[in-house]
Amino acid sequence: MENKMEWWKQTSIYQIYPWSFQDSNGDGIGDLKGILRRLDEIQTLGVETIWFSPFYVSPGEDFGYDIADYTNIDPRFGTMADCEQLIREIHKRKMRVVLDMVMNHTSDKHPWFLESKSSTSNAKRDFYIWKKGTKKPPNNWISMVGKSGWNYDKGTEEYYYSNFLSFQPDLNYRNPRVKKTMFGVLDFWLKKGVDGFRLDIFNSIYKDESFRDNPFSLRFFPTPDNHDEAFFQKKQYNLNLPESFSFAKEVRKHISKYKQKPFLIGEVSGSDQVLKSFLGEKTDGLNLVFQFELIHFSYNADFFRKLLQKNEEIFPTPFTPTYVLGNHDQRRYIDRLGGDIRKAKLLVCFQFMARGVPIVYYGEEIGRKEGKLSNFFGKDPIAKLNRFVPLFLTKLLGIYINRDNCRLPMLWDDSQNAGFTNGKPWLPIETVQASDTVLGQKNDPNSLWKHYQTMFHIRKDFDVVRVGSLEIIHTEEPAILSFERRFKNKRLCVFLNFGKNQKDLNVDMKGKKIYAFGGADWDGKMMHLPEHSGIIIDLQFAKSSNK
Repeated sequence: MENKMEWWKQTSIYQIYPWSFQDSNGDGIGDLKGILRRLDEIQTLGVETIWFSPFYVSPGEDFGYDIADYTNIDPRFGTMADCEQLIREIHKRKMRVVLDMVMNHTSDKHPWFLESKSSTSNAKRDFYIWKKGTKKPPNNWISMVGKSGWNYDKGTEEYYYSNFLSFQPDLNYRNPRVKKTMFGVLDFWLKKGVDGFRLDIFNSIYKDESFRDNPFSLRFFPTPDNHDEAFFQKKQYNLNLPESFSFAKEVRKHISKYKQKPFLIGEVSGSDQVLKSFLGEKTDGLNLVFQFELIHFSYNADFFRKLLQKNEEIFPTPFTPTYVLGNHDQRRYIDRLGGDIRKAKLLVCFQFMARGVPIVYYGEEIGRKEGKLSNFFGKDPIAKLNRFVPLFLTKLLGIYINRDNCRLPMLWDDSQNAGFTNGKPWLPIETVQASDTVLGQKNDPNSLWKHYQTMFHIRKDFDVVRVGSLEIIHTEEPAILSFERRFKNKRLCVFLNFGKNQKDLNVDMKGKKIYAFGGADWDGKMMHLPEHSGIIIDLQFAKSSNK
């Protein structure tokens, strides 16, 4: 029987942050031609879908997430012709293209906002959220960065609302013209052939029509998977409104007419029930949402076992979980492991072999280290807001303020500036060892890059991994996580040892070893799993099944 599952449920996603991937013209900033230059290497790694952080026209105050023109390329990254060529070349290599789409807000330099703030009677005034105020903001809503979301405009003597940074005013989706205009933006890119959109802070799209005050909460620090309660406020009226759930279905329906069968993956936060609301009761909302629990991993088998159990219970087929270890807003996961590549390989094997879509942030495949740039000198606008908070204190408190540290340039080789640029890099590059780079790891069979490549290709080659069901295998060893993937008559078993000692298991079954790492081995009866090792076994000698 042919596998007819939608392509986006089976794919793997690789995120490129254009500022830091590859510079082609020596200005120290990555660009589209630089990405074009590296496409063959991305393909060799085994990537199926590339998600690009924004490269639209922008002042760059939030490094692209403050958009001033949705349908043009910022000159620092290249031209529209470069973009069109990039899309063609990606498709030529049988990969797909996902663009970051910031529907919630624009830059305050966007022509729409400049018109909107010019007078209270301007035709674009209600493109944004304006409210009259006296000596204090219209209500108590706190933005995602911990300050009032209301910003006073002296020219018109009113407040505009921004749920992120003050220079990113929120669009007013209760205005039908805004919705129609933004759907037109999606159409523009879909007609150019893009295969989907990553929707930035999509859970912020709608706000309470009556502008009611949010209730008090005891919680102060937000987490990637929960912004609903933070800064002593339950964000009942400015996040995760029912209208946003409904809007997810509208967007899904709008894009469904395109022949490439594009998909939507939303950056949202909240409880599992909130996430399911964005996906739709009949899976007719967003195709996927980011699930960020893996970013908060505890390095033990029980954490990963419970995560699998939870996702299988709450997000069963036809829902599709996502597995994310990092992104452009989060501390790099290798830093949490103390740089231990053995442990990293276990996490990656879990991420790729679980039922769901794995999402990889550029540089994770080489164990790109977290930077050590202080908040005081940070370019990140959030770091600037907290410049006097010491870096060690943010780690101690488990908060992340200076996103510069996870956005450092890619390390391609051990030449000057690691092959990223011939000029001065926009963020500093530390002294690089050959073993830290793509070139240094590609020919090392034990490197993390090789491990990622194997994981990408196992997913591509075995449909049981892409579309199969998942069942946890219970053993007597609590440090061992094991699970089985099943599809038709095909079965594939994964065993991962998160413990500090070797574990020997009696696994007497007919099968063959597909892949092992960390010294793991199996002779058909006894399985030997040294600390931080893993093995994948094909129980049916299933032939690889390419898409």
